[in-house]
Amino acid sequence: MGNKIWQKKSTENLDHAAIIEKFTVGNDTDFDMLLAEFDVLGSLAHTKMLNSIGLISDEEWIILEKELNTILGEIELGKFQIEEGIEDIHSQIEFMLTQRIGEIGKKIHSGRSRNDQVLTDLKLFLKHELGEVAQLTTNLFEQLIALSDQYKKVLLPGYTHLQIAMPSSFGLWFSAYAEALTDDMEFLVAAYNVTNKNPLGSGAGYGSSFPLNRKMTTELLNFADLNYNVVYAQMTRGKSEKAVAVALSSIAATLSKFSYDVCLYMNQNFGFLSFPDSLTTGSSIMPHKKNPDVFELIRAKCNRIQAIPNELALLTNNLPSGYHRDWQLTKECLFPGIEALKDCLSICQFMLNHIIIKDNILDDEKYKYLFSVENVNQEVLNGMSFREAYKKIGLEIENNTYEPETNLHHTHEGSIGNLCLDEIKSAFYAVRSKVV
Repeated sequence: MGNKIWQKKSTENLDHAAIIEKFTVGNDTDFDMLLAEFDVLGSLAHTKMLNSIGLISDEEWIILEKELNTILGEIELGKFQIEEGIEDIHSQIEFMLTQRIGEIGKKIHSGRSRNDQVLTDLKLFLKHELGEVAQLTTNLFEQLIALSDQYKKVLLPGYTHLQIAMPSSFGLWFSAYAEALTDDMEFLVAAYNVTNKNPLGSGAGYGSSFPLNRKMTTELLNFADLNYNVVYAQMTRGKSEKAVAVALSSIAATLSKFSYDVCLYMNQNFGFLSFPDSLTTGSSIMPHKKNPDVFELIRAKCNRIQAIPNELALLTNNLPSGYHRDWQLTKECLFPGIEALKDCLSICQFMLNHIIIKDNILDDEKYKYLFSVENVNQEVLNGMSFREAYKKIGLEIENNTYEPETNLHHTHEGSIGNLCLDEIKSAFYAVRSKVV
């Protein structure tokens, strides 16, 4: 049945044990592979701390440090795996140490439980992944700002209720989504702050009689602070994942809405933008088709990501304090969602590198009523009351005598004529700086 760090004697009924192990472990070892690097880093910090309080000698620490770094190198080179019959990443690393350096390897678990060990792994992993998501979000933000500046004078229709409303511009459209990512980054920062606290030393949730130096491991692992209360440290399992999921879902909502816009604007009845043939797909029956499959899949994947916080809530909300095996399934919910969002951010930026914007859209006769508000406002500026001006232009439209004045005079902050791109960038980077 392989190596179990919790097993005290040989299993009497191997058939029963195999059935139970298959169900309880499931595909968790696949997700554990993503934690391998962080498990070793946590073990390095923990064993260095054990050395500092006299539970591991200087000679033993030198041997452990060398072998743990060897394993870390194997992980980075892709030469590491969880062997058949070994339950999890923690068991695998301890088993490898014991095989390679003997009894010294068995000392590594003093003063910790798999509960605080996996919590530490998860928080280190989530911090790393939030950093990657933050960078990919930054890349997309910069692309949107650049496109906004490039196409700030190219007008397109604005809609309310999917009805023609008022003039907009590609500058306004692109920078709207850039600023949306600024608020999304706030959620990412909040999630980062929740995960940036060290649970190591909380053991199984009730601490340890060993004189552990938890502040030392906090510094060694680059956590901002401790989860001080050992019971609460365990309670952050699930809470950390939910905080991250909410951050992911906020970015996903922005990408989903943007993708819907792109699909709509690519439609021939709109025709505001397009992409090279090589970036669209065709139909097996209709030779004229150029389908926006990439953005349809971004929309679908991001809609699914938005379900993850609810899935985690249903998984964890009815649990009392303390560790429960239910927590294992949070990895199945969250880890694929992180990877999916990273893929969506990357492909969205790639597609925008090749976007083709149509000019002179508003020259089409069907868009002439877009300027009605501009004309009402001009009458007001000329001295007429707003209500009378509204009535005057409305009657002209009703009587089919309306002739639009298409010059735009938008100067206030955030309007077509004053996009405030520098201000949006400053706001974004003020938030972005809080995620390493």
